[in-house]
Amino acid sequence: MQEYLIIIISAVLINNIVLSQFLGICPFLGVSKKLSSSLGMGGAVSFVLVLSGAITWLVRHYILVPFDIGYMQTVAFILIIASLVQFVEMVMRKFTPPLYKALGIYLPLITTNCAVLGVAIINIQKDFSFGRAMVHSLSHAAGFTLALVLMSGIRERMEDADIPESMQGTPIALLIAALMSISFLGFSGLI
Repeated sequence: MQEYLIIIISAVLINNIVLSQFLGICPFLGVSKKLSSSLGMGGAVSFVLVLSGAITWLVRHYILVPFDIGYMQTVAFILIIASLVQFVEMVMRKFTPPLYKALGIYLPLITTNCAVLGVAIINIQKDFSFGRAMVHSLSHAAGFTLALVLMSGIRERMEDADIPESMQGTPIALLIAALMSISFLGFSGLI
């Protein structure tokens, strides 16, 4: 039980996939303008991240290793992730059209979101059991969503702030992201 708690705290706070490992920056900066779109993207990425963590673990342990084709790991993982993203995109288009439109180009970019591939590879590199891989994937999904929600909350409040014209838009977003990243370094003393 303690091992799972360490995995959770480490993935959400200490090794946050966005704020500490700097993976998944594109949707982090692109979608984090509104809380609703951040929650939608967080949910979509979480679904893909957890499901891809499970499927890639199974493919690695029951297909790639037994057939001695481990060198195909990255290609197989990318195909799995791309298929899952297509599934999420079809479901969102059908059941939540406003969210689908709000996420725009960032939804298909989950396929190229290095955070999803990164977590799948970390699960393999750390030789996690299936249960630990699932906890690890779910925890990174929570950390990704936390980073998106925090960023969107700050950016929504910044709309009413008096920001110099030269700092509006991308410059202030990058500054906020840098400050958030620095603040998450404080969690590194926990474990």
